[in-house]
Amino acid sequence: MPLPRLALAAALLVSSLLQTGCLNESADGTTAVTPSAKTELFNGKDTAGWSVFPEAGKDSWSIKDGILACTGKPSGFLRTTQSYKQYRFTVEWRFTKPGNTGVVVHMTPPDAVWPKSIECQGMHKNQGDFYFWNGATLSGGTELKDKKTGKIRGYRLGKQADAEKPAGEWNTFTTVCDGNTVTILVNGKEVNKATGTNLSEGFIGLQVEGGAFEVKRCTLEPL
Repeated sequence: MPLPRLALAAALLVSSLLQTGCLNESADGTTAVTPSAKTELFNGKDTAGWSVFPEAGKDSWSIKDGILACTGKPSGFLRTTQSYKQYRFTVEWRFTKPGNTGVVVHMTPPDAVWPKSIECQGMHKNQGDFYFWNGATLSGGTELKDKKTGKIRGYRLGKQADAEKPAGEWNTFTTVCDGNTVTILVNGKEVNKATGTNLSEGFIGLQVEGGAFEVKRCTLEPL
């Protein structure tokens, strides 16, 4: 095969592998991949495939008997080292007592508290709210303004239904990311949907924001 055709064939193969989620183009994981099969992102043994922010938050996380536990402090997150798009992500978790956490999707570098991203609220009795931070936008929503400067710092979209179980019981929290639409399901029931988002890919994070919680699984699936 002539060299130009060989190069073209190689490029097409790489493109195909990227689209199916079989290959990462960049070593830092910032090139989003589309999952092609159901995958458990938490292996029950360690946090391989995840990154902690801030560095001081490493001691917040521990694993025992296949359960990932978080103390809830300091504020930050545990995020995937790979960026994703077009997926369904389900975390099975519970609060040890009423608290605050969340699933953060379409996280955009650099890491910060909080980065440009979409927060899918996991706070006790508020699971299903949306918060759009640092340049993330949607169609509709309520502006969140800085009390001192008056500048818009984000947007909120309140949940449309309630489906969470009491603190101490296991809940499934599913985030469906499909193009510029993000849908939240709590225990299998759709509770909120954001449309017209300006973000459609990025890292996936488990938010640390004051509440101690435990995680049984983190499942990534294709749409």
